[in-house]
Amino acid sequence: MNAPLLSVTDLRTVFDTRAGRVCAVDGVNVEVRRGECLGVVGESGSGKSVTFASVMGLVRSPGRIDGGAIIFDGRDLRTLTPQQMRKVRGRDIAMTMQDALTALNPALTVGEQIGEVLEAHDETLPSSRGARNAAIRERSVEMLSLVGIPSAESRLRQYPHEFSGGMRQRIMIAIALACRPKLLIADEPTTALDVTIQAQVLELITDIRAKLGMSVVLITHDLGVVTEHCDRVMVMYAGQVVEEGPVREVIGSPSHPYTKGLLGSIPRLALRGQKIKPIEGQVPDLIDLPAQCRFYSRCTLRQDVCKSLISMREATPGHSARCVLVGKDRP
Repeated sequence: MNAPLLSVTDLRTVFDTRAGRVCAVDGVNVEVRRGECLGVVGESGSGKSVTFASVMGLVRSPGRIDGGAIIFDGRDLRTLTPQQMRKVRGRDIAMTMQDALTALNPALTVGEQIGEVLEAHDETLPSSRGARNAAIRERSVEMLSLVGIPSAESRLRQYPHEFSGGMRQRIMIAIALACRPKLLIADEPTTALDVTIQAQVLELITDIRAKLGMSVVLITHDLGVVTEHCDRVMVMYAGQVVEEGPVREVIGSPSHPYTKGLLGSIPRLALRGQKIKPIEGQVPDLIDLPAQCRFYSRCTLRQDVCKSLISMREATPGHSARCVLVGKDRP
């Protein structure tokens, strides 16, 4: 079997604050295979974005990576110098942020922002300035056309505020894909977009993934999005992975009570008239984490054995969950 493109082992990321040490990511293991789309879901504050910001080397003080290995395409990213890591970001791994309006530079045109990435990472550009500028412009037009922006050449001269929310999200994707990375991390790519534009952006990511043969990590709150567009899914809760596996198995037959709770809280047309079942309680304090199952206080199936730390257990081949009700040790 081919080695995964990305392999994260026992990742731990903490933030030292005045109130105490916040353990935002605690012992996360994740693999992203070549050409696949991995969905990452969970409540706000579960550690989804921080996990992949850690992969990108974007965690800044007071945050820091406190342990673990991040292997990308055979290289341990944690051993790279900041200068070496800058060469990986944008060229080999790209990330689109949640809010395209604030992520784009309002003082630079769209063409200048795509050109910056090409200048920094594209080693195939001509050495002479005139030919280099022409090549950058041609590639920038190509990228805007690839993400479905009409009249791409004329729109290179426009600023982010001249585009709609959906168009800005497409521009973010164009910038991320400028150097044809091996891995695209899309962090909530449909935030603040209406349903029609959401569908267009997600279809765009799926189509480009197929054309370029890249891997995609899709961070989202929407389990419907995961079902439609992902091959595997990873569910996070309180800084830990609590369930992972093929989308059909995890969504169709969830093993962890938290995953079941997420699915049970989704409105369904077929259940019109029935009340939505929210997950009662609150996420535990990440400064003072309990020495037991993180979901214990909210779980309706809790038992005395759950008052200890629980490891991941295999439900079926390739599908595992962090729960005593899974596997051979089932009470």
